[in-house]
Amino acid sequence: MTDQKQSEKKTLTLNLKPDSKKTGDSDQVRQSFSHGRTKAVAVEVKKKRTTSASDTRQAQNTLKAVASGKLTEGEFEARMRALQEAIKNQTQEAEERARRDGIEAKRRHEEQKLRDDKEVLRRLEGEKREREEAIKNKETTAKTEVSLEPSIAPVTSVPQPLIPLEPTFEEPGRPVAKAQPRVRGEEDDEEESNARRSLRAAEVAKRAVPVNRKETTEGPRKLNRNVLSKALNGEEINRGRSMASLKRARQKHKGQGANQEQAKVVREVIIPEFITVGELANRMAVRGADVIKSLMKLGMMVTINQPIDADTAELLCAEFGHTPKRVADSDVEMGIRGIEDRQEDMIFRAPVVTIMGHVDHGKTSLLDALRKTDVVAGEAGGITQHIGAYQVTLPSHKKITFIDTPGHAAFTEMRSRGANVTDIVVLVVAADDGIMEQTVEAINHAKAAGVPIIVAINKIDKPDAHPDRVRGELLNHGLVCEEFGGDVMSVEVSAKQGTNLDKLEEVILLQAEVLDLKANPHRDAAGIVVEAKVDRGRGTLATVLIQKGTLKVGDIFVAGTEWGRVRALLNDLGKKLEAAGPALPVEIQGFNGVPTAGDEFIVVEDEAKAREISEYRLHKEKEAKAAASAKSTMEQMMTQIAAGNIKELSVVVKTDVHGSLEAIAQSLAKLSNEEVAVRLLHGGVGGINESDITLARASNALVVGFNVRANPQARDLARRDGVDIRYYSIIYDVIDDAKAILSGLLAPTLREKYLGNAEIREVFNITKVGKVAGCYVTDGIVKRGGKVRLLRDNVVIHEGTLKTLKRFKEEVREVKESYECGMAFENYNDIRPGDFIECFEIESIARQL
Repeated sequence: MTDQKQSEKKTLTLNLKPDSKKTGDSDQVRQSFSHGRTKAVAVEVKKKRTTSASDTRQAQNTLKAVASGKLTEGEFEARMRALQEAIKNQTQEAEERARRDGIEAKRRHEEQKLRDDKEVLRRLEGEKREREEAIKNKETTAKTEVSLEPSIAPVTSVPQPLIPLEPTFEEPGRPVAKAQPRVRGEEDDEEESNARRSLRAAEVAKRAVPVNRKETTEGPRKLNRNVLSKALNGEEINRGRSMASLKRARQKHKGQGANQEQAKVVREVIIPEFITVGELANRMAVRGADVIKSLMKLGMMVTINQPIDADTAELLCAEFGHTPKRVADSDVEMGIRGIEDRQEDMIFRAPVVTIMGHVDHGKTSLLDALRKTDVVAGEAGGITQHIGAYQVTLPSHKKITFIDTPGHAAFTEMRSRGANVTDIVVLVVAADDGIMEQTVEAINHAKAAGVPIIVAINKIDKPDAHPDRVRGELLNHGLVCEEFGGDVMSVEVSAKQGTNLDKLEEVILLQAEVLDLKANPHRDAAGIVVEAKVDRGRGTLATVLIQKGTLKVGDIFVAGTEWGRVRALLNDLGKKLEAAGPALPVEIQGFNGVPTAGDEFIVVEDEAKAREISEYRLHKEKEAKAAASAKSTMEQMMTQIAAGNIKELSVVVKTDVHGSLEAIAQSLAKLSNEEVAVRLLHGGVGGINESDITLARASNALVVGFNVRANPQARDLARRDGVDIRYYSIIYDVIDDAKAILSGLLAPTLREKYLGNAEIREVFNITKVGKVAGCYVTDGIVKRGGKVRLLRDNVVIHEGTLKTLKRFKEEVREVKESYECGMAFENYNDIRPGDFIECFEIESIARQL
């Protein structure tokens, strides 16, 4: 009955053994800490309750209660399901716990094995070190023998393998692993190790701690925490090599490697015209000191940054065993002109004709008649100011390219360039004037260029025209016309009436056929810059005469010191072109600067090449200018200018085209002499701007504008600073004004003018005045304030000025011939009767250039 009441009071739970006590097994494991320290720790393994006989008994009581009818069928099923789930969960937990315990036991076993192996090796190394130290102490200390530790038999056997424990089970189905593995002979080793540590602690600590050999005021050196821990545990302290030791070892190894013979590398050293010592050493991969030493042996005391010439550099390169390769800065221009044209690629081209002659002989009018356009109307004063290039198509569909050069004397340089690019020269001579100064110059330029000459005798419509007289005058200059049995063709034309123009064209074409003019259009273009200018809206424009090849839009070119890309091509009529062939004059847009008239125009492959060539030419041009300014004559002139012996006129010149600038500069330079000089501060193409005014103000210069004007800002600045701006359209006016200004700078000519002569007849001594000469004017007049000379026996004994000139008792300005007067000299009293006084004055006469 009692059991039945107890079963009724119990509630249904998952704990099938409520009165079971917690049990656990304690075990010892060794923990590892830093610096080699270990510690034994007790580990308790808790056990979970398992299904026991009481659980079976409870299940049986449940069945009895069901059988006796105390539990309903639903309550019975609920109790059975709860019981089955509890048994299932218990089984899963037991399996998972057994698996984890097995893994943990295996890990502890491996850690313990590793620690034991390290301990055995540490003990063996310690014993070996102790034996070595004992032997060393016995050798050094022969009198006393101190035993610091008990003798320990050497370990000759290898450590015994670890034997792990087999997993045991408290009950079936629940394995529990022991935490501590067993090692053979472990207890003996532990006792032996502990004894050795206690005996060696002090000695090992002393031996492990480094001694500070240097005495310092800070006291003893602090011990490292790691070193102290190892020393107290009796572990060996393995100290690595210091940084200084490693550095010495590397240096020693490096020195040994340097002493070994290495295979010498022979290099190809590029040697320019001038190279510094340091750069040569770098290219040869040798030390700069070695190169300087070799130069000292040659008698040259140089520094590392001092340049040497190419010959010396080549000698040094051969001495060091390298291969020199001489190059020059001009190598950048090698190959830019291309290869020679093949004969089968050549085709006929139009002849390039230059029209030359004296001023106002009708050159432009003749060209106007040929082109049927009015060119003269656009020129100032009817004078051609710059070169114009045009191509004329004849009724026979043949073309002729004309270059019209100014006949002015100032444009000699421009005319010479025109002759250099031409095939035929048409010499225009007026039938009424004949051979003039510029005509002779044109003949000389044509002969120097080696081109044939065709004489066009113009203005035959005038009544005083004499063509035969012109042909006769040409004989004096080596030109023999065909009418006189020579080889120079002459044509009588009239540009105004249009007479014989077709005959002149036929003669030009005939001469072109004789010359057999050909060019290759299937190549990169090359030509000559005829003229260049700056346009406000389009930038820099240049007239280029194509000599060979075909120029296309987009080509990259070099012209003198400038380069660029062709952005637009215009012919002489202002029409845009896509390409330009040989003998065609075109206006090119796309220059990055203003080229010089006469520069060679060459198309290159890329922009980098164009930049390189341009920079090289610009550098050479600067060197040439610097060399010219360093000449002795220029130095002497600058010295005289600085001393005030030479007066100079500073000028800033701005023109519309480059050719006019050169002509004005040359004309002004010719005006200089040994007393005055023209200094061109700045010359450029384009309008006058503020920088030009600022430069002129700083140097007190004259600003000359030739066919250009100043912008509003420049005009305001010039008006405010008082800078003189003069505008011109004819070059003669520029030269005349410059002459006038330079003439004002010239020192005037001093000339003595004889006035009269007087004879001293008596000498009077007057108080407070001195000696006064009573004179009789024998010739001319005598003026007060004029210069006088005292002559005695026709010898000048004094030259000075008159202090007083009196007639009777009054001061007078002058005394004429046959009158008497009284005269006294300034600061001179040695006068005698019979002396003569000569009176004169100094007048200054302005000089002209």
